[in-house]
Amino acid sequence: MSKFALVIPPNHLHRHHHHRHHLFLLFLLISALNAAPSSATTTTNNDQKFKEAPQFYNAPTCPSINGTTNEMCSHEAVHVAMNLDAAYLRGSMAAIFSILQHSSCPQNILFHFVSTSTADHRHLRLTITHSFPSLKFQIYPYDSSVVSGLISTSIRSALDSPLNYARNYLADLLPHCIHRIVYLDSDLVLVDDIAKLAATPLDENTVLAAPEYCNANFTSYFTPTFWSNPTLSLTFAGRKPCYFNTGVMVIDLQKWREGDYTTKIIEWMELQKRIRIYELGSLPPFLLVFAGTIAPVDHRWNQHGLGGDNYRGLCRNLHPGRVSLLHWSGKGKPWVRLDANRPCPLDALWAPYDLLQTPFALES
Repeated sequence: MSKFALVIPPNHLHRHHHHRHHLFLLFLLISALNAAPSSATTTTNNDQKFKEAPQFYNAPTCPSINGTTNEMCSHEAVHVAMNLDAAYLRGSMAAIFSILQHSSCPQNILFHFVSTSTADHRHLRLTITHSFPSLKFQIYPYDSSVVSGLISTSIRSALDSPLNYARNYLADLLPHCIHRIVYLDSDLVLVDDIAKLAATPLDENTVLAAPEYCNANFTSYFTPTFWSNPTLSLTFAGRKPCYFNTGVMVIDLQKWREGDYTTKIIEWMELQKRIRIYELGSLPPFLLVFAGTIAPVDHRWNQHGLGGDNYRGLCRNLHPGRVSLLHWSGKGKPWVRLDANRPCPLDALWAPYDLLQTPFALES
């Protein structure tokens, strides 16, 4: 992608009003060139510069996790797991910012970022530290080769990224002292205290909690081959399976390890390589293992689908009800649409959390 530099003499804009108009058009042109094509957005390079976010402090009533022997293992903390890569870094930064801004105990949030072992971890670490100097976080290298041979092509190429499958291995990647995490995708923002979500009750037999959508056509997530095979379709016998979105989950990692759920998910992926039983990336194996057995979470914690469908990414409205988390799942990402000057109305709710440092500063 070509790089452009626009240098504007400080007094030039005030001299000629019509020059300001031409420069503004030039700025829009350069922005469009830098934003296209959408499949290779500005988020794929290491030249992004992000602003420093404000510092957020705990309320006086927050328990202290400082001074513990191993702070990253604190059970008083809220543990958040996210994937981290160059393609979605801008979304991740906005998500982190939103989590901190709406938390009553932001200094008690510990972030666990999973990134492929081939990613530039030094750059990712420096970028996060620059914008969030006091953030408590670790980056865990993920060997994507363990899953690359199990990935089947899906309806959207972005869904086939090996990093999408890292959530299958969180129980192995993160320290075993961590018992509960909130897993979040990178294309969302919170407008409520994440501690409320993290406190979702999980009974002794429940491994995972997520918002369920029982009005969705559950059968559509699997192929006719799956449903016509009695051995396979009996998987859901005795369960009332509902669709849930894996971009927002509360997971008991201790129970996950005890039940060896990583192996259960992998077994379905191995079967998918032999017999095509689903079409949609990393979601169906989670549905096969967990649908009908999870703890429900209020829908306000995943206003999903704001990125539209997986084909065209058309604009969508909010679902009825309260909102605690906005999720741009689907093809359309807010930063791509904003850069292309084709935003959806709800993208304006994401924009205040965008920390990208724009190279152009036109005076009004």
